[in-house]
Amino acid sequence: MKKLLALALVLIMAMSFAACGKSNEKISMDNVKIGLITLHDENSTYDKNFIDGMYRAIDNLGLKKDQVILKTGIDETKECYDTAKQLAKKGCNVVFADSFGHEDYLIKAAKEFKDVKFCHATGTKAHTVKLDNFSNAFASIYEGRYLAGIAAGMKLQKMIDAGEIKKEEALMGYVGAYTYAEVMSGYTSFYLGAKSVCPTVKMNVTFTGSWYDYDKEKVAAETLISGGCKLISQHADSYGAPEACEKAGVPNVSYNGSTENVGPNTYIVASKIDWAPYFEYMIKCTVDGKVIDKDWTGTLENGSVKVLDVNTKVAAEGTQEAIDAAADKLKNGEINVFDTSTFTVGGKKIDSYKADVDFDPDFEHETEVIEDGIFYESKKRSAPYFDMEIDGITLLDRNYGD
Repeated sequence: MKKLLALALVLIMAMSFAACGKSNEKISMDNVKIGLITLHDENSTYDKNFIDGMYRAIDNLGLKKDQVILKTGIDETKECYDTAKQLAKKGCNVVFADSFGHEDYLIKAAKEFKDVKFCHATGTKAHTVKLDNFSNAFASIYEGRYLAGIAAGMKLQKMIDAGEIKKEEALMGYVGAYTYAEVMSGYTSFYLGAKSVCPTVKMNVTFTGSWYDYDKEKVAAETLISGGCKLISQHADSYGAPEACEKAGVPNVSYNGSTENVGPNTYIVASKIDWAPYFEYMIKCTVDGKVIDKDWTGTLENGSVKVLDVNTKVAAEGTQEAIDAAADKLKNGEINVFDTSTFTVGGKKIDSYKADVDFDPDFEHETEVIEDGIFYESKKRSAPYFDMEIDGITLLDRNYGD
């Protein structure tokens, strides 16, 4: 009897693992199942961008909507691990999580469920933990930010030329979440784009200490405006800043999606990562039984980095044409966002810099990232690591998170 029970238990376990499918075995498109974990829900522009991207991807691949199990409002706590386990047990062949703080919990799940692929946005550890079933993904959004910055700079220069502000009053404000490299890379590239067309521009940055907090983001934007900022952008996920701009009549450049619906008279343009190309790649690799790149980086060329249509009602004339021309130059390498000849740090040119690419508890800067006068973002890993504080940008406060 004991032998029969043991045999039955082995058969049940084998059937259970077979239902999950080996991560390196082929499966059919009809049978693939995807788990999507998001920090917030569709009310967050950040999370909505992932959700929309996933459903565009499955539509492009001819999959059914019920082949995706969506879990929203999953905190960067053990809740993420529990959710990832639940999705694996429900038969998901691949599980994706969208927030930086999800990473460690996803890695823990990947170690336990080796027959399921786990993928993560904005993370830093895939290239060092080296699990066959865990991967990071991001995009060269600093190029999109740079292009959006050109739109901002052209607006300010138009205001200068029209006598609406003096050239020394060309001050932008930026609402950031945390003092993380992802945010610093974003606001620096935005500033450099603006500076390329408005040489006198300066920028003040403030941090909310949250990725999504409507009230804090609105107050931050209002404070920047009262401090003399003539244009606002942000790396935070609510409509707080755009709505503050609309109320004050101050131009706004958004992120992750258009906010023209709440700022028809102030919204200029937005940059975003389109996650559909990655999700299609991720799903195809899963179906074909192929290993997913440890650090996948989306680009302008593959359609992952986008600048949305310009609001011509607010933008300076010729903005779309300027963005298109600069995008072509970025694609062919004629210009580089972090060309070290275009900025200084403490009044000095930078010809060498070691970035914190390989995660360690002490955040040691160990990897040289400048080659031939270019700081190469996204080359050593997919997630941003540009964290220099360049001249022209003033941090009004700092928030490094937990």
